[in-house]
Amino acid sequence: MVKTNIGYKMSKTVNVSVSLDEVGGNPHRLIKRFIKKCKKEKIVEEFRDRAYYEKPSIKRRREKLRKIRNARKAEAERNSKDRN
Repeated sequence: MVKTNIGYKMSKTVNVSVSLDEVGGNPHRLIKRFIKKCKKEKIVEEFRDRAYYEKPSIKRRREKLRKIRNARKAEAERNSKDRN
């Protein structure tokens, strides 16, 4: 059984566990499932975000730009579907 509990100044404590029984005894699938669960909980992303201090104004700007990019991408997808 693989467990992790990363407490590096995180806003919440996350326990991610995967057992060999859960993946049918295949260690490669165990690692894949563990990585997938870590990505879903955004453990690595939060760790990297908290590695260095980021001013709140820069965080807001980054989030705003991300939302704009996502909106443009979604609109482009809608427009491409309308053409077809």
